[in-house]
Amino acid sequence: MTTAAHGPGRIDEGENRRRLQALARIWANAPGLAGQLTAVNHGTIAMRFIVTGFAFLLVGGMLSMFIRLQLAWPGLEVLDPERYNQFVTMHGTTMMFLFAVPIMEGFAMYLVPKMLGARDLPFPRMSAFGWWCYLFGGLFLYSSFLFGAAPDGGWFMYVPLTDATYSPGLGADFWLIGVTFAEIAAVTAAVELIVAILLTRAPGMGIQRMPLFCWAILVMAFMIAFGFPPLILASVLLEIQRAFDFAFFDVPRGGDPLLWQHLFWLFGHPEVYIIFLPAAGVVSMLVATFARRPIVGYTWIVLAIVGTGFLSFGLWVHHMFTVGIPLLALAFFSAASMAVAIPMGIQTFAWIATLWAGRPWLRLPMLHLAGFFFVFVLGGLTGVMLAFVPFDWQAHDTHFVVAHLHYVLIGGLMFPMFAGLYYWLPLASGRMPSESLGRSAFWMVFVGFNLAFLPMHLTGLLGLPRRVYTYPLDLGVEWLNLLSTAAGFLLAVGMVAILVDVALSFRLGHRAAQRNPWEAGTLEWALSWPVPQYNFASVPIVDDRYPLWSRPALADECARTDGLLGDPRDGRREVLGTSMLGAEPEQVIRVSSSTWLPLLSALAIAALLACFIAKLYWGAALMLAPLLALFGAWAWTTGDRHAPLRIDAGRGLTLPSQYACRNAPGWWALVIALLIDGSLFASLVFAYFYLWLGTPAWPPAGIAVGPWGPPLLALALLGALAAAAAWAGRAVRAPSPATIAAPHLAAAALGAAFVGAHAWALAGPVGAPQAHAYASVVWTLAGFQLVHVAIAALISLFVAARARAGFVRAERPLEARVAAGFWRYTVGIGAVAWIVIHLFPRAI
Repeated sequence: MTTAAHGPGRIDEGENRRRLQALARIWANAPGLAGQLTAVNHGTIAMRFIVTGFAFLLVGGMLSMFIRLQLAWPGLEVLDPERYNQFVTMHGTTMMFLFAVPIMEGFAMYLVPKMLGARDLPFPRMSAFGWWCYLFGGLFLYSSFLFGAAPDGGWFMYVPLTDATYSPGLGADFWLIGVTFAEIAAVTAAVELIVAILLTRAPGMGIQRMPLFCWAILVMAFMIAFGFPPLILASVLLEIQRAFDFAFFDVPRGGDPLLWQHLFWLFGHPEVYIIFLPAAGVVSMLVATFARRPIVGYTWIVLAIVGTGFLSFGLWVHHMFTVGIPLLALAFFSAASMAVAIPMGIQTFAWIATLWAGRPWLRLPMLHLAGFFFVFVLGGLTGVMLAFVPFDWQAHDTHFVVAHLHYVLIGGLMFPMFAGLYYWLPLASGRMPSESLGRSAFWMVFVGFNLAFLPMHLTGLLGLPRRVYTYPLDLGVEWLNLLSTAAGFLLAVGMVAILVDVALSFRLGHRAAQRNPWEAGTLEWALSWPVPQYNFASVPIVDDRYPLWSRPALADECARTDGLLGDPRDGRREVLGTSMLGAEPEQVIRVSSSTWLPLLSALAIAALLACFIAKLYWGAALMLAPLLALFGAWAWTTGDRHAPLRIDAGRGLTLPSQYACRNAPGWWALVIALLIDGSLFASLVFAYFYLWLGTPAWPPAGIAVGPWGPPLLALALLGALAAAAAWAGRAVRAPSPATIAAPHLAAAALGAAFVGAHAWALAGPVGAPQAHAYASVVWTLAGFQLVHVAIAALISLFVAARARAGFVRAERPLEARVAAGFWRYTVGIGAVAWIVIHLFPRAI
């Protein structure tokens, strides 16, 4: 920590009040409906994620009650087979895509800045845009009921059941487009949270002092970055096949339905841990607080969180043990499935050791943690059972798997989530929950859950298949199913009671007697209630993992304005940026205030996707113009050419603005975004080679690789493009706008020439993409390049315009660096795609 950051400078109370009022004005949402529609601050957006997530929980739970009624007794007709399949599909889709991940991202958006000692997330408009996409994506999915086209292919949408031959209606299109639309929220939140955790921690909060919840969110966000792109790609490929008759999954034309399963489960199994890790972070925070001592084995828990994230990507095939994969491969994935229990066990033993060594305080949140320990351990044991291939062959696609899934997800998510909800309720509302109603609701949930899902292990072992709307009486499971149905309603009543209790607490709960009613040690409890939109009047300086335990006066220091960023002299929303490892003050990040752009951009995407679902492809093409205009306006209003290069951060500390800092959030956002895009590209290359392995001839008869001339011309242009990208990177330091703009204009021209040459190289020999899976995937790789070249060209034109307008110069190089970096990445994937398309077929 620099000496300047500890310097004196206490101000009188009158000046302190003036500054607090100025901060409140700067960070406040605009009044009325317009203010709600344009709000971008993290507290408002996070609460919207949480409330929307709980709304989808209620809707998905209602669907499950109809499913349980249908299964209560053999031969019932509560739902006909078609409606039953729709309800099963929408229940699973809602819980996995519209509830589990968004709700934990909402908790993260609300808590992470407060735990880190930050005023906001670094990209507020992106957070708001993500929420609108999440909301519209969910509405897209449920609007399918209004059109009589609800999806019915299961929440995993296996092909060929969901291709145009067997699902000719719009149901699958609603699912593919709606889920992909909603996933924009998950991906943007991942970028937002990674950059926030790496660059906006309070001074002194090195990574070795970061709260465990933030560690869990950081790993979760990276898992989203690598895990969601395979599903996004699979959804795009299937929608292209349905809309334009490509052949990715069509066996007669060289496709393979198992490609969908591989891509889906490359997402689907990490998804389980994407859901669990934030909940485990909640457990780590609460256990330390209610044990009244620091967590045992902090470093081991961090390593376990990171290890779980890595191992989770090696487990996807254990969902496919019955598809005919070689036994040697099954042995590897079986071992990996059991190995993931090791880091999970490390965390569990650390929690138990903390409680054992402490003085546990048995309040309502701890009751839910006890439920978590009981339920999740049972779910983990059945998970180890299913990791054994012979047992999985017997239990696959039975209600045993349904029971295991719910024990893991409800045990691993719901109980910690409700514990966290009650724990942080006083922070959000200033009021305490009702112990009596909360305990009654907990016991209804705990008893109802176990009586509902424990019998499903038995019905599964007795042969009851999942996703079947009825069953024969002589199977002997009717009484167990009736018990599960009755208990399911008890579980539903308990969950509703918890949500009602929390909602009522905001108005009718007893006011918290003190700012920190649980006597916790982390920074979020340094905030007063109502929590200011700016969180901290002065950015805190920490020197401990539990700063409020080591320095209780820190809470009062954060409420004064004589510390870091305490003086709002410029009238701008400012966040302190710190170094990635040691959290040394490094920059002042100016963030956006309220704006219509996130809502309008999400609406434009919604209109484009609606045209696509309606098969109005010309309308979708027309919507690209307003969408690009909105994104252009968004980008243009990001920078402030009048912003000073260095800003007084208080306490005698002067720091560069993010436009002049090498470690700027915008640069790291590009890096994370390219990791996500790289995962998408790697999934597409994986699809190419997977289809090659299942095809006797690659390329097949009737499709040629063509002469070397056009591909070599395209490669030469790609090399020239690489030189232009390098030139653009060096020109950032040039003194004149024209010199900065020149390489970007050259790169745009060379990119257009490369796309034309590459299309010429493929048009003749490869032919139409509908002819064979080889042609489909080759043209898709080429289209992937085209999209990236087009985006890079637009960015270059934008930077050229910004340079002429004075936004970009040698002292403010951020935007030019981003453009050059994107061009280098575009050249890199172009080279890989060229090798795959042109060199590999000739080499074999």
